[in-house]
Amino acid sequence: MTIKTHKSGFCSTEEMKFFNLFGRLKSNVIGMIHARALPGTPLNRATISEITEEACREAEIYHHAGLDGLIIENMHDVPYTLEVGPEVCASMTAVCAAVRGLYPSWPLGVQILSAANQSALAVALASGLDFIRAEGFVFSHVADEGLLNACAGELLRYRRRIGAEHIQIFTDIKKKHSAHAITSDVSIAETAQAAEFFLSDGVIVTGNATGAQADPEELREVTKSVRIPVLIGSGVTHDNVEHYLQASAMIIGSHFKKGGYWANGVDAERVKRFMGKMHELRE
Repeated sequence: MTIKTHKSGFCSTEEMKFFNLFGRLKSNVIGMIHARALPGTPLNRATISEITEEACREAEIYHHAGLDGLIIENMHDVPYTLEVGPEVCASMTAVCAAVRGLYPSWPLGVQILSAANQSALAVALASGLDFIRAEGFVFSHVADEGLLNACAGELLRYRRRIGAEHIQIFTDIKKKHSAHAITSDVSIAETAQAAEFFLSDGVIVTGNATGAQADPEELREVTKSVRIPVLIGSGVTHDNVEHYLQASAMIIGSHFKKGGYWANGVDAERVKRFMGKMHELRE
């Protein structure tokens, strides 16, 4: 079978891997589960069983609505640290493994904040997941939790060392909740090209904060600059989704929550309404 992208020529290796996972190259919808605050973090109030049960309930909502994939993240673990403890890895493994057990063939991923990318790979491997979302892959930047340095070399060597090369790594560029003054002379397209050169499986474009709309022009700029998948990582809603259909995937969290606020539970009606529109746009 010959598959072509919107660009001239055939699929890159990364695009083919992406297609083999999701079944389409464009307009995939990936739902976000923000797992409740984990043991050892300031806001933790729930047991592992309660956290896992809620994650599974939200996964069921997303799966029933026909989303193309899912990512699980520990966003309630504020304030974030630059190193996470073994209790976080163990807890995330329990949550991810439970969701994977319900949906053996659904594309699933994980992100562990802040920039705990090797931990995320280990959790993904142990849980049987398909991808991770990584921060700080290329170029240092200042995030609200501190200075994040580039990690591509160490991360990809770690992936090879633990036998996890089948797990794809999608990497934020010019990431949200960060200052990029120290790389202000490097455009987002150049950052994407650096990530591609450093063997990223796909790059993620975001707004400046959780739920903030990404710039459609940046999506077009990055898409023209690289031959790897380009995902949108924040701010997609029912009302603006038309601007992002050329993205390889849209990771959506806030818009799917009650009241459109990331910290609330998933709203089945909001998810259903959004996916109804997506089905129409894909026809």
